[in-house]
Amino acid sequence: MTKHIFVTGGVVSSLGKGLTSASIGMLLEQRGLRVKLQKLDPYINVDPGTMSPYQHGEVYVLDDGSETDLDLGHYERFTNSPLTRDANYTTGQIYLSVINKERRGEFLGKTVQVIPHITNEIKSVIEKLGDEETDVVITEIGGTVGDIESQPFLEAIRQFSLTAGKENCLYIHLTLVPYLKAAAELKTKPTQHSVGQLREIGIQPDILICRTERNLSHDDREKIALFCNVPIEAVIEEKDKDFSIYEVPLSLHENRLDHLIAKKFGFPRGDIDLTQWQEILHTLRNPETEISIAVVGKYAEHKDAYKSIYEAIDHAGIAHRSQIRIGRIQSEAIESEGAERLLSGYDGILVPGGFGERGIEGKVDAIRYARERDIPFLGICLGMQCAAIEFARNVVGLEGAHSTEFSKDSPHPVICLLDEQKNITDKGGTMRLGAQDCSLVPGSHAHEAYGHESINERHRHRYEFNNKYREQFAKHGLRFSGLKPDGSLVEIIENENHPWFVAVQFHPEFKSKPIKAQPLFASFVAAAIVRRSKSAPNASPSEETAET
Repeated sequence: MTKHIFVTGGVVSSLGKGLTSASIGMLLEQRGLRVKLQKLDPYINVDPGTMSPYQHGEVYVLDDGSETDLDLGHYERFTNSPLTRDANYTTGQIYLSVINKERRGEFLGKTVQVIPHITNEIKSVIEKLGDEETDVVITEIGGTVGDIESQPFLEAIRQFSLTAGKENCLYIHLTLVPYLKAAAELKTKPTQHSVGQLREIGIQPDILICRTERNLSHDDREKIALFCNVPIEAVIEEKDKDFSIYEVPLSLHENRLDHLIAKKFGFPRGDIDLTQWQEILHTLRNPETEISIAVVGKYAEHKDAYKSIYEAIDHAGIAHRSQIRIGRIQSEAIESEGAERLLSGYDGILVPGGFGERGIEGKVDAIRYARERDIPFLGICLGMQCAAIEFARNVVGLEGAHSTEFSKDSPHPVICLLDEQKNITDKGGTMRLGAQDCSLVPGSHAHEAYGHESINERHRHRYEFNNKYREQFAKHGLRFSGLKPDGSLVEIIENENHPWFVAVQFHPEFKSKPIKAQPLFASFVAAAIVRRSKSAPNASPSEETAET
């Protein structure tokens, strides 16, 4: 029978439940188990697709077109778990499903209530992942214990063990043990209160993972074990990782977390091979080269807004044994201060996606700077559209060229809506979403990077390159190196008069892993390394611009 692990969080948010869940999944896969992961979010939005990156970080897109929480990116980067729309549910989705059933009369006139109808719906989406092909389902509950929004989910996972059997369920609680400088000691009381709130609901944690700045002493662990009613060996220290998030699974393994899980469920408890992950950390600690990449975006000050971008750059650095210094550059700052000041000295420039007009001209200026100075450039989604706008204005000579997203009356709408998008009024889930095929032109940078003539990448956008301008662009040296297989849509553009200038309509960052860098990112970083090797040693960006 499928085993279920439930991961909850207490005291404060942003403790790293997603990373912890992903790390547990990776460790169990190393034990030969078949794992699925799932995130249940307590907010009322149906999905994060309409939410600002400032509110919830990046929107992570799956192959099936689901717009999901960024924690699913951790799941995919750390494990081989097959993720679908069943891997992420929100309060909005749960209530919408129940209300639709009520409208169809499926409850036969009963009064629809949180218990049992909402909790039954939550239990059903958990049960859905358990099948004969799955050994363990890991379900992460978003939010913090004690929040009113999380209560139906916590009640549902309490009830779940009654039908699945307590022997088939394990509860892991992630909590904070803060250090008080004035008292010069760690404080366990917040953890005690957090576990107390869980026990009031009826959930007794089997394992506590304690986030802390300082090492937990034996006395601290004994105290937590006594007051929280868990064995001392089940009080796991998870000290802050300043170096890399890829230390987390190794740290949890050293603290025997996967051994405890295997013991609970009767899985084999032998040693596991983590050599591949140890080599990743060795590479990060002992790079052979160092380069700098500028990421020019409108949400640059919010690291989670481009989470997968930064991870994919790191993965490419691992593949090339290179330390990559990332400069987070506000595109609006380029508009006011100039590309020369903010981008000088970088070995590569990346312009990511986004929505809305703010900062667009800064992105266009950054792309022009990369093109004119032969700096390796990678444009993604809106970054590709801005590259087309820049090329139209400054190479083809189409004055006023723009996207109809930002200038409906542009004389040269090089980026525009498809006909099927023009009458859409609902914003959620209506873009071009999910994995779609793309055919590559042999001999192009994209083809050399992938090594295949046919690829499949994930999309999340509404506007496309205007095919009316293909011929004009091609005459001026722009190569359409990736097309939809029927040739109807442009997927990749390259500048033939540039060492490495590639822009894509899709989001390649979503398929990158630390053990297997995404091909375009790996090729981009390789080009930046070549540029660095040819440039002067003092050409690095200043400390000020590197974190602008």
